[in-house]
Amino acid sequence: MRGLGFYPHAPLVLALAAAIVLSACGGVGPKYSRPKVAVPTVYRGSGSQEAPSAGTPSLGDRKWSEVFQDEQLQRLIQTALQQNYDVRIAATRILQAEAQLGITRSDQFPTVVARADFVSQRSPESQFPAFSFSSGGLSLSAAWELDFWGKFRRATEAARADLLTSEWARQAVVSTLVAELAGSYFRLRELDLELEISQRTVRSRQESLRLTQDLEARGLSSMLDVRQAEQLVFTAGAAIPDIERQIEQQENLISVLLGSTPAPVQRGRTLTDQPRPPEVPAGLPSSLLERRPDIQQAEQQLVAFNARIGVAKAAYFPQLSLTGLGGFRSSALTSLVSGSAGLWSFVAGLAQPIFTGGRIRSGVRFAEAQQQEALLVYEQTIQQAFRDVSDALVAYRKNQEFREQQELLTRSAQDAAQLSRTRYQSGVTSYLEVLTNETNYFEADLNLARARADELLAVVDLYRALGGGWQQ
Repeated sequence: MRGLGFYPHAPLVLALAAAIVLSACGGVGPKYSRPKVAVPTVYRGSGSQEAPSAGTPSLGDRKWSEVFQDEQLQRLIQTALQQNYDVRIAATRILQAEAQLGITRSDQFPTVVARADFVSQRSPESQFPAFSFSSGGLSLSAAWELDFWGKFRRATEAARADLLTSEWARQAVVSTLVAELAGSYFRLRELDLELEISQRTVRSRQESLRLTQDLEARGLSSMLDVRQAEQLVFTAGAAIPDIERQIEQQENLISVLLGSTPAPVQRGRTLTDQPRPPEVPAGLPSSLLERRPDIQQAEQQLVAFNARIGVAKAAYFPQLSLTGLGGFRSSALTSLVSGSAGLWSFVAGLAQPIFTGGRIRSGVRFAEAQQQEALLVYEQTIQQAFRDVSDALVAYRKNQEFREQQELLTRSAQDAAQLSRTRYQSGVTSYLEVLTNETNYFEADLNLARARADELLAVVDLYRALGGGWQQ
């Protein structure tokens, strides 16, 4: 039996066989597995100590059109998703990542180049000896670096993770945009309500001022009462310009979110008519890892850096490259493709790093440090996500309680203001009592408008914290 040394192409055969075997595995470097993280069984702030059962629905699973039912708000969100610059920028980054993936993946395959050339040369007749020469050639060359150690496959894995990172980054932008637009819209409707309250209060106090002036003219009241009535009018009137300023600035903010220049914003339902969900279920805490775009984005970054460790370690091992050339060359175009004009060459090259001054080792350490940083960012993102949900849950519950108490306070202040006006008109008390109770009622009414808005904003924050908003 003859040994392999009797076969002149034995080394090449062994190299190709090894390449086929190694291509079946993932190459050098650690394989990715999702890190284990501590996940609570129940959200703090949910008001329940029992863990929800499997399949428990979550507010974050709902589409934004189901959570925000104001038709005008829905139209604004739809416009923003199409025109907002942050969303469009994120979409172009996805296109960049897709192109980069194609570039990186192409390194796994041979590069083939076709070439044709024609040369014609003639000397002057005065030159001796005179000559003329022409030749043509057709060639096809191929070069391939065999991916023995999975360097290119690991690089492709990292590029694919970068693509998913870009996609989840866009979902995070969408989720943020939906929440910001909804919150800005509710804040605008709150300012509209504050303006309505202020204008109504001014009209009521102007009527009261005229009555006080009539009483003072008949000697039934003092000029002090008139001045106190004027203070009530001026206090409510002074609030109107500031509220109008805030309204216009809020419209400018919404216009920018819509991807347009500052302009008036169409309104839908009033603040008091906005539907509130009867309940805001948080769902399973473990499902937050799959739903929050920023967590998914951080995990894909971890996958990419984990794969780049394999790319760095592959530099320790030899690189085998194959180069081939085949074609025809002849001085007569009629015999260019004849057998006698054929030519070919084949080269197999092997390169093994011997001394690099620690470059490869440092490259591996650098990749490992980046992977450790990405792991810490991933764990930190999860912790922040659970904090966001807990903060939003307690904010919604307490804002709801505050709004209910503020409603009671406003009704009481309104009744006190009416009683004080009746007592003053009957001559039982001074106008100072009217001044105090009218001021209290005005402030309570404005605070109730803010409390209603805060309750809606808490729903927006909770929806965003639970990873909702990016679902179409």
